Amino acid sequence: MTTSAGAPGGRSSTRDDIERAHLVDPTDRTWSISRASVSPALADLARRFWIPVWDVPEGHDSEQHVLQYPVCLIVVSDTYARFYGVVAGLSRTALSGRGWAVGLMLQPAAGHLLTGAPVREMTDRFVDLSTLTTVDGAGLTAGIRDAMTPDPSSPAAQAEARELVEATLARLLPVDEEGLLVNAIIEDVETSPELLRVDDLCARFDISERTLQRLLHKRIGLGPKWLIRRRRLQEAADRLRDSDAELASIAAELGYADQAHFTRDFRLATGLTPGEFAARFR
Repeated sequence: MTTSAGAPGGRSSTRDDIERAHLVDPTDRTWSISRASVSPALADLARRFWIPVWDVPEGHDSEQHVLQYPVCLIVVSDTYARFYGVVAGLSRTALSGRGWAVGLMLQPAAGHLLTGAPVREMTDRFVDLSTLTTVDGAGLTAGIRDAMTPDPSSPAAQAEARELVEATLARLLPVDEEGLLVNAIIEDVETSPELLRVDDLCARFDISERTLQRLLHKRIGLGPKWLIRRRRLQEAADRLRDSDAELASIAAELGYADQAHFTRDFRLATGLTPGEFAARFR
C-alpha cells in the first residue's frame, strides 16, 4: 500500500518520507514500489517499509538516486541482505534484470541498537545482515526469500515478509532513553522548516552543541549542520515536483540567502540543478 504524510510547514503532500527522498525519473517505467507503515508497537524502532519490484530490459540499467534520511536501513533482496549506515551524499543503486527487495527505513535510535557500536563507523558503508550479532540476519534473510521468491508482487508475500522483519526487530524493544531523545531531535528537525540554526536546535532540547554533536555521531553518524542542510534539500526536491514551483521562492522559504546558493547546494547534492530536476515533472 502507499501511505501519505503531511509535508513540513503545513503544506499538503501525497508523498511520504521515502518518496520525497527518492529523486525519481518519472519516465522510468521499469520498476514499481509498494510502501507500508510499520506496526504501532515498532514505531520507536522503524518508520516504514518500501518494496520495489523491477524488470529492466537486457543491456540496460535503471539507476535510482536517493537523498537519504538520517537513519540506517535494512534491505533484503534476492541477491543480497545488507544493513546500511547513513549516506552523507547521494545514494545510488543500479537496478538490472528482474529482481525485488524488501527495505525498511529505521528510526534514528535503531542503528546503534543493531550494531552495538557508534553509528559513525557505518557512515557511507554497509555490511552483510548476517554479520550483526544483535539479530538473526541469516534466518531473517532466508525467511524473506522463501516468502517473496514465488511472486514478489503478491500483497500476501509482501505482508509475510514485513511480519518477519517486525518479529525480528521486536526483540530490540524497548528503545533506551537516549534513543528516544535522538528520535525526538531528528523529528523536530524534519518537521520544523523554520529551524535553520544549530544553536536554535540546542535551545529547544536544552543541551549544549558539544553534547548534541556527540549524541548524533553516536546514533546517526553525522552532525546537526548536516541534518538541517539535508532536510532543506529534501524539502526542495519535494517542492520542485510541483508544476508551479518558483526557484526564487523556494530558496527564500528554505532559508537560502539567494537563489545562487540554493542552486549550488542542490547541484552538489544531486548532480542536477533545481531547474533540471523540476523539468522532469513538467
